[in-house]
Amino acid sequence: MNSEHYISVDVEASGPVPGDYSLLAVGACSVLTPDKTFYRELKPITMAYEPAALRVSGFSLDRLAVDGEDPASAMSAFEFWIGEVAVDADPVMVGFNASFDWSFVNWYFVHFGRRNPFGIGAVDIKSYFMGFAGSSWKATRSSLLPTQYRPQPSQRHNALDDAVAQAQVFQTMLRDSRERSERLG
Repeated sequence: MNSEHYISVDVEASGPVPGDYSLLAVGACSVLTPDKTFYRELKPITMAYEPAALRVSGFSLDRLAVDGEDPASAMSAFEFWIGEVAVDADPVMVGFNASFDWSFVNWYFVHFGRRNPFGIGAVDIKSYFMGFAGSSWKATRSSLLPTQYRPQPSQRHNALDDAVAQAQVFQTMLRDSRERSERLG
Protein backbone atom coordinates (compact mmCIF):
# COMPACT_ATOMS: atom_id res chain seq x y z
CA MET A 1 0.00 0.00 0.00
CA ASN A 2 1.33 3.41 -0.99
CA SER A 3 1.86 5.92 1.77
CA GLU A 4 0.17 9.29 1.65
CA HIS A 5 1.74 12.73 1.79
CA TYR A 6 -0.54 15.51 3.00
CA ILE A 7 -0.12 18.85 1.24
CA SER A 8 -1.87 21.94 2.59
CA VAL A 9 -3.21 24.16 -0.22
CA ASP A 10 -4.84 27.56 -0.15
CA VAL A 11 -5.96 29.75 -3.04
CA GLU A 12 -7.06 33.30 -3.62
CA ALA A 13 -9.55 33.84 -6.43
CA SER A 14 -11.45 36.70 -8.02
CA GLY A 15 -14.83 35.09 -7.36
CA PRO A 16 -16.69 31.96 -6.28
CA VAL A 17 -16.32 29.60 -9.27
CA PRO A 18 -13.45 28.67 -11.58
CA GLY A 19 -13.79 29.52 -15.24
CA ASP A 20 -16.10 32.46 -14.68
CA TYR A 21 -13.52 33.88 -12.28
CA SER A 22 -9.74 33.58 -12.00
CA LEU A 23 -7.36 31.79 -9.69
CA LEU A 24 -5.12 34.63 -8.55
CA ALA A 25 -2.70 32.86 -6.22
CA VAL A 26 -1.97 29.35 -5.02
CA GLY A 27 0.09 28.52 -1.95
CA ALA A 28 1.03 25.09 -0.68
CA CYS A 29 3.26 23.36 1.82
CA SER A 30 3.95 19.88 3.06
CA VAL A 31 1.95 19.21 6.22
CA LEU A 32 4.83 17.22 7.73
CA THR A 33 7.50 19.73 6.72
CA PRO A 34 5.79 23.13 6.31
CA ASP A 35 9.05 24.78 5.23
CA LYS A 36 8.70 22.97 1.88
CA THR A 37 6.56 25.54 0.12
CA PHE A 38 5.14 26.56 -3.24
CA TYR A 39 3.64 29.93 -4.20
CA ARG A 40 2.55 31.49 -7.47
CA GLU A 41 0.51 34.52 -8.47
CA LEU A 42 -1.27 33.97 -11.79
CA LYS A 43 -2.40 36.11 -14.69
CA PRO A 44 -6.20 36.33 -14.66
CA ILE A 45 -8.04 34.37 -17.36
CA THR A 46 -10.93 36.82 -17.18
CA MET A 47 -11.29 40.31 -15.78
CA ALA A 48 -14.53 39.35 -14.00
CA TYR A 49 -14.39 39.70 -10.23
CA GLU A 50 -16.44 39.98 -7.08
CA PRO A 51 -15.45 43.20 -5.30
CA ALA A 52 -15.34 41.43 -1.92
CA ALA A 53 -12.89 38.83 -3.25
CA LEU A 54 -10.40 41.48 -4.37
CA ARG A 55 -10.91 43.48 -1.19
CA VAL A 56 -10.09 40.45 0.93
CA SER A 57 -7.05 39.35 -1.10
CA GLY A 58 -5.74 42.82 -1.90
CA PHE A 59 -4.98 41.79 -5.48
CA SER A 60 -5.32 44.00 -8.54
CA LEU A 61 -6.35 42.20 -11.73
CA ASP A 62 -4.53 44.85 -13.75
CA ARG A 63 -1.28 44.24 -11.86
CA LEU A 64 -1.60 40.46 -12.16
CA ALA A 65 -2.31 40.78 -15.90
CA VAL A 66 1.20 42.24 -16.19
CA ASP A 67 3.13 40.58 -13.34
CA GLY A 68 1.29 37.27 -12.84
CA GLU A 69 2.62 33.98 -14.18
CA ASP A 70 0.95 32.31 -17.14
CA PRO A 71 -1.57 29.82 -15.65
CA ALA A 72 -0.30 26.89 -17.75
CA SER A 73 3.26 27.50 -16.57
CA ALA A 74 2.16 27.94 -12.94
CA MET A 75 0.17 24.69 -12.95
CA SER A 76 3.04 22.81 -14.57
CA ALA A 77 5.38 24.10 -11.86
CA PHE A 78 2.82 23.17 -9.18
CA GLU A 79 2.48 19.62 -10.52
CA PHE A 80 6.28 19.25 -10.58
CA TRP A 81 6.61 20.60 -7.01
CA ILE A 82 3.91 18.22 -5.73
CA GLY A 83 5.80 15.29 -7.26
CA GLU A 84 9.08 16.40 -5.69
CA VAL A 85 7.53 16.85 -2.23
CA ALA A 86 5.41 13.68 -2.23
CA VAL A 87 8.24 11.59 -3.76
CA ASP A 88 6.76 8.06 -4.02
CA ALA A 89 3.75 8.72 -1.79
CA ASP A 90 0.26 9.63 -2.96
CA PRO A 91 -0.23 13.40 -2.61
CA VAL A 92 -3.37 14.28 -0.67
CA MET A 93 -4.62 17.87 -0.76
CA VAL A 94 -5.66 19.34 2.58
CA GLY A 95 -7.57 22.60 2.93
CA PHE A 96 -9.68 24.67 5.26
CA ASN A 97 -12.91 24.60 3.30
CA ALA A 98 -11.18 22.36 0.78
CA SER A 99 -14.11 22.21 -1.61
CA PHE A 100 -13.50 25.83 -2.67
CA ASP A 101 -9.73 25.52 -3.03
CA TRP A 102 -9.90 22.10 -4.70
CA SER A 103 -12.43 23.33 -7.29
CA PHE A 104 -10.00 25.99 -8.53
CA VAL A 105 -6.94 23.74 -8.35
CA ASN A 106 -8.73 20.95 -10.21
CA TRP A 107 -10.23 23.23 -12.88
CA TYR A 108 -6.87 24.87 -13.56
CA PHE A 109 -5.03 21.55 -13.75
CA VAL A 110 -7.59 20.12 -16.15
CA HIS A 111 -8.14 23.28 -18.20
CA PHE A 112 -4.43 23.87 -18.71
CA GLY A 113 -3.73 20.32 -19.82
CA ARG A 114 -2.24 18.96 -16.66
CA ARG A 115 -3.08 15.94 -14.57
CA ASN A 116 -4.45 16.79 -11.13
CA PRO A 117 -1.99 14.95 -8.85
CA PHE A 118 -4.53 15.14 -6.02
CA GLY A 119 -7.19 13.22 -7.92
CA ILE A 120 -10.87 13.81 -7.35
CA GLY A 121 -10.95 15.06 -3.79
CA ALA A 122 -9.29 16.61 -0.79
CA VAL A 123 -9.30 16.34 2.99
CA ASP A 124 -11.33 19.18 4.43
CA ILE A 125 -10.00 20.33 7.81
CA LYS A 126 -13.44 21.62 8.83
CA SER A 127 -15.05 18.23 8.12
CA TYR A 128 -12.17 16.41 9.81
CA PHE A 129 -12.79 18.49 12.93
CA MET A 130 -16.52 17.77 12.82
CA GLY A 131 -15.83 14.02 12.87
CA PHE A 132 -13.05 14.27 15.43
CA ALA A 133 -14.89 16.54 17.86
CA GLY A 134 -18.51 15.67 17.07
CA SER A 135 -19.22 19.32 16.36
CA SER A 136 -21.68 21.07 14.08
CA TRP A 137 -20.63 22.62 10.76
CA LYS A 138 -21.26 26.08 12.18
CA ALA A 139 -18.77 25.38 14.98
CA THR A 140 -15.98 24.80 12.44
CA ARG A 141 -15.47 28.49 11.71
CA SER A 142 -11.84 29.21 12.56
CA SER A 143 -12.84 31.85 15.13
CA LEU A 144 -14.99 29.27 16.97
CA LEU A 145 -12.51 26.38 17.02
CA PRO A 146 -10.72 25.51 20.26
CA THR A 147 -7.56 27.62 20.56
CA GLN A 148 -5.18 24.76 19.68
CA TYR A 149 -6.97 24.32 16.32
CA ARG A 150 -7.08 27.95 15.26
CA PRO A 151 -4.67 29.01 12.51
CA GLN A 152 -1.75 30.97 13.96
CA PRO A 153 -1.45 33.61 12.85
CA SER A 154 -5.08 33.93 11.88
CA GLN A 155 -5.76 33.64 8.18
CA ARG A 156 -4.57 36.72 6.31
CA HIS A 157 -5.68 35.78 2.80
CA ASN A 158 -2.14 35.25 1.60
CA ALA A 159 -2.28 31.84 -0.04
CA LEU A 160 1.12 30.68 1.22
CA ASP A 161 0.79 32.03 4.76
CA ASP A 162 -2.67 30.48 5.04
CA ALA A 163 -1.48 27.12 3.67
CA VAL A 164 1.27 27.02 6.31
CA ALA A 165 -1.15 27.97 9.10
CA GLN A 166 -3.59 25.28 7.89
CA ALA A 167 -0.80 22.70 7.90
CA GLN A 168 -0.06 23.47 11.54
CA VAL A 169 -3.74 23.12 12.45
CA PHE A 170 -4.01 19.81 10.61
CA GLN A 171 -0.80 18.51 12.24
CA THR A 172 -2.31 19.23 15.66
CA MET A 173 -5.61 17.56 14.75
CA LEU A 174 -3.81 14.47 13.40
CA ARG A 175 -1.68 14.20 16.53
CA ASP A 176 -4.66 14.60 18.86
CA SER A 177 -6.72 12.14 16.81
CA ARG A 178 -3.95 9.52 16.98
CA GLU A 179 -3.46 10.03 20.71
CA ARG A 180 -7.19 9.67 21.26
CA SER A 181 -7.27 6.46 19.18
CA GLU A 182 -4.37 5.00 21.15
CA ARG A 183 -6.11 5.77 24.46
CA LEU A 184 -9.35 4.18 23.26
CA GLY A 185 -7.77 1.30 21.36
